[in-house]
Formats: sequence, structure tokens, C-alpha cells
Amino acid sequence: MADFSGSDLTCLRGERLVFGGLSFTAKSGDAVMLRGRNGAGKSSLLRLMAGLLSPRSGNLCWNGENIADDRNAHQTRTQYLGHQDAIKPVLSVRDNLRLWGQLRGVRDLDAAIDHALDALDIHHLSRVNGRYLSSGQKRRTALARVLIGPSDLWLLDEPTVGLDRESCAELTQLIAAFRARGGIVIYSTHTDLDIESPSILDLDEFAIPMIEWLAEHSELEDEQADTQASLTSKEAAQ
Repeated sequence: MADFSGSDLTCLRGERLVFGGLSFTAKSGDAVMLRGRNGAGKSSLLRLMAGLLSPRSGNLCWNGENIADDRNAHQTRTQYLGHQDAIKPVLSVRDNLRLWGQLRGVRDLDAAIDHALDALDIHHLSRVNGRYLSSGQKRRTALARVLIGPSDLWLLDEPTVGLDRESCAELTQLIAAFRARGGIVIYSTHTDLDIESPSILDLDEFAIPMIEWLAEHSELEDEQADTQASLTSKEAAQ
């Protein structure tokens, strides 16, 4: 049974406080849907969960272990799909998937690629170069990448962008099958997906005005400084 959790997460991007005090938990077979207005931090949170960003404060843990302690292990268990399809235009669909599988050290790669192509109904595009794909075909190719190699956690940022209704239905089935195998899916989407019983994480609830956050943390830093000064004085006296 896998357990993925975050506690008291704060995210800063540049000089902007995206969210603060965010906590969540997800276990094997769970689906978590991220909600929130544009700019609420859904993409930032998914990048934190993937280990691509570090939180300003708080911890992300897999089975009780901080993911920052072993990022390679976390990357191995995680499939992350961002806004960008990341399809190399000069490579065919198959070669794009092959490159991804090689980076992940996937065994029996040709069989894994064939399975992914079939699952996303793009086997007929396997020899087509990325530059000739439509936006929907690029997105399905990117989703096929998620199926290459074993994983325990899918992080999907707007996975339905560019997909038609039939492709959305296929994605729903893939998510259901992954959850049935014990996988955890965390996703954001502006298009309703027929996902069974997802929990909702509304990022609007974790918006904090920057001035309030700065005031709170200034007080904490002052307390820590006073504590350190007191300890230093005691050590000097001894």
C-alpha cells in the first residue's frame, strides 16, 4: 500500500506567494483532482509533487520518507505530464517513445511501445514525425509516454488539452485501469473527466496574501533568532 502525502506546503515562484499551508494525502488506488482559479498554483503543485520544484517550506513524503532524500527513486515511480507535449519534431512517434523509454531504462521496450500505441489508438502514426502531428495527436503521443515503463504515481497537468471526446473516454479508462493496479493519479483539468470518486483539492483555499505570510514568517524568524541567541549566551557562560 503506497502513501503519498504533503504537509504544510508553501510555494513561492519568484517573488509571488502561490499558496501556503497546503496538506494532502493519497493512497494506492486514489485519484485527486486539483481545483482552483487560474494562477492558484495547480501546475506549481504538480511540479512540486514531481520533485521538479522544491517547496519554500513543508514536506512531501512517499511512505513516510521525504522525496527530497532520494529524488532518483521518486522519479522512477512517477510519470509526469506537463502542459508541454515535449514531442521532438524530427523524430517519429515511435522514436519519441523509444527515447523516453531509454531514459527510464525500460526493459522489453518495443513491447511497451506497442502497448502504449495501441492503448492511445495511435499505432497508425508510429512512423509519422512529430512535426506533422495535430495538437490532439501530439497530446495522445505524450499520454502514451506515461504508459512506458512501470510507475506508481501519475501527475497529469491538463491532460485533456487538444483531446476529442473519444480520446477523453480512452484516458478515463486508462486512469481507471491504473488505479485498479494500485496506482495514484493526481490531475488538473478544465474538462470534466468521468473519474470515479476523486477527492478534491481546492487550491483557492490555500491562497495567502503575501503581506500576511511575510509578517507571520518574520515573527517566526525573530523567535528563532532569540532562541539561538539565548543558547549561544548559555554556552558562552559555561
